[in-house]
Amino acid sequence: MQKVKKTVAEYNMIQNKDCILVGVSGGADSVTLIHVLYEIAPIFSLKLGIAHLNHSLRKNESDDDAGFVNALSKKLNLPCFIEKKDVTKYKTENKLSVEEAGRRMRYAFFEDIAIKEGFNKIALGHTANDNAELVLMYLLRGSGPLGISGIPPLRGGLKNNLLIIRPLIKTLRPEIEGYISCKGLSHIIDKSNMDEKYLRNKIRHNLIPHLNKNYNSKIVETLNRLASIVRSENEWMEEELAADIKKTIIKEEPDKIVCSVSEIKALHPAARNRISRIAILKVKGDLRRISLSHIELMSAQLESDSDNWSLDLPDRIRVTRTGESLVISKGKSALRCISTRHKNKDQEVYEYVINKPESMIAGKEGIKIIFSEIKDNSSENIFKSKPGVAFFDMDKICFPLILRNYRHGDRFTPLGMSGSQKIARYLINKKVSAESRLKIPVMLSNNKIIWLAGHIIDDSVKVTQNTRKIIKAELFLA
Repeated sequence: MQKVKKTVAEYNMIQNKDCILVGVSGGADSVTLIHVLYEIAPIFSLKLGIAHLNHSLRKNESDDDAGFVNALSKKLNLPCFIEKKDVTKYKTENKLSVEEAGRRMRYAFFEDIAIKEGFNKIALGHTANDNAELVLMYLLRGSGPLGISGIPPLRGGLKNNLLIIRPLIKTLRPEIEGYISCKGLSHIIDKSNMDEKYLRNKIRHNLIPHLNKNYNSKIVETLNRLASIVRSENEWMEEELAADIKKTIIKEEPDKIVCSVSEIKALHPAARNRISRIAILKVKGDLRRISLSHIELMSAQLESDSDNWSLDLPDRIRVTRTGESLVISKGKSALRCISTRHKNKDQEVYEYVINKPESMIAGKEGIKIIFSEIKDNSSENIFKSKPGVAFFDMDKICFPLILRNYRHGDRFTPLGMSGSQKIARYLINKKVSAESRLKIPVMLSNNKIIWLAGHIIDDSVKVTQNTRKIIKAELFLA
């Protein structure tokens, strides 16, 4: 209780007569959170409510969790808001992981209930251990400072000036367990938290105990301290960049930001990357699925000679340069279309539309392609290229192009041949395994395969002595 009170005071989380909606899953952390807030409610004259989203992931167990939370709300005589959603369906429709789908639906549910029922804050039960796990997870993924800064104690920027607070963010898991035991509180044990197919669970049950035992007995506190330092420095850097941001962003709308190319190019690369992330964050609402490779590609394109290009990033984000304007926008419909799984190989089928000769990223598939016009028509450049580079006669292809994965029955005419051949047969002859074949992208023009990416082009689009304009495509695979 003393630690929570200190945390609340340090971050000025709670004011007198706040109306706080508490997210309660039924687990030890959220049960502790609602009881702690219930205890301090008289001090601040708080109005509390409980929200629970039934994710429908564990069938009857999920329904039992909702019943437990409903009973808890009655015991505490607090209003309770419970909804049942199909997270699996949402995950499939939006091509997300289970964790990300659940997180998105949960936060949207909390926000909607808070606005509808007149709550001004949402309290969540994240602990110091949760924060340490997240920091390690981002470190393992090679994240930068924004990821390593961990879970913020306070988070604003929501609809209707809602604020998310995390009163347990400095509380250790053993302290939670001690509180539960001391108070004799019942709670739910979610068996999925033991499933080590999820990275977070591996970190929780294996890596942190290993580090704690063999390297640092206070590893959780150390990682939290790191996150706090990095978060503070991030805040300072953003304050320092405020003037540059104001000069760089020349127009801002809910789904679109326009930046000055000359201003952003004049910045130090680190400042340029940070402002690019900030601009995407403003349009997208978060930086999930935006990786360093996306930001680096933006920077590389800005340094290129071309002043007319666009990039498609995850979650319908498009970056377009036209002359001196760099536009970051969010489309109303998906910029790519991913259909159902492959009939025989349980392989996801993807398709990307490339409207003009521009760089593109297929983030989920780990594919990046950079297009450029070739002015040096020397035989060494064109005919002695690396496998991941292709040269096309621009007059023989037609945009928009389609980039998709290889599919059973695909045929093309390999460079230098006169008759068509099944791609499968070509790859078998090249001793490419069946599993690897399914991962190879192909490019189509007018529904005709023109490039078995990373291998060979179709003979119909080859460069000849009569070629007037050459376009180069470079393939990069994660």
